[in-house]
Amino acid sequence: MSIKEALKKVQDSIESGVTLVAVSKTHAADVVMQAYDEGVRIFGENKVQEMCAKAQCMPSDIEWHLIGHLQSNKIKYIAPFVSMIQSVDSMALLEKINAAAIKAGRVIDCLLEVHIASEESKFGLTVEQAREIALSPSLKELTGVRVRGLMTMASFTDDSEQIRKEFTAVKNLYDQIKEKNTAFDTLSMGMSGDYKIAMQCGSTMVRVGSSIFGVRDYSSK
Repeated sequence: MSIKEALKKVQDSIESGVTLVAVSKTHAADVVMQAYDEGVRIFGENKVQEMCAKAQCMPSDIEWHLIGHLQSNKIKYIAPFVSMIQSVDSMALLEKINAAAIKAGRVIDCLLEVHIASEESKFGLTVEQAREIALSPSLKELTGVRVRGLMTMASFTDDSEQIRKEFTAVKNLYDQIKEKNTAFDTLSMGMSGDYKIAMQCGSTMVRVGSSIFGVRDYSSK
């Protein structure tokens, strides 16, 4: 199946009001351009270096989303152009993004990454940590960032009920925060294998890669 055909199949399955982020990590710019030529303008990357390289050679109207772990010493490289950082996993990181954004004369949209999956992970906030940051009065002092919601990844499992349970838990957290923080408008949940369940659970943004671009080749990465 061509990228054009695969993309249309995904787009046709996405509910109204849900934003598609085409995950382009590990795919060459000329491959990613095939999706761009079909109208996609939001792309997700895991690594700063790869995002910067693609941003330099691809059209300037692309919205780049960083969806992988962000090391604080690399913020300065993406601050001038990144549209959204979906993987904020500490208040300290948010403060450093804020400083880099102000230096670049920008306001960067951010999501708080919530670790809800059963697998162990070095990254991601607990439910309580995410709630604490999202409702912190000090957020108003961070004029270079706009915390717009939450991002999460479900467990890597074929158990759809477990996936649904995890997505529902994050949706409940999102709703609780949104009642007190009106800036919240984005819930990024769901990837190629589970985005349909995520939409059923209230996701407003899905991150789809392999269903569009095919299985990634990591052998040269």
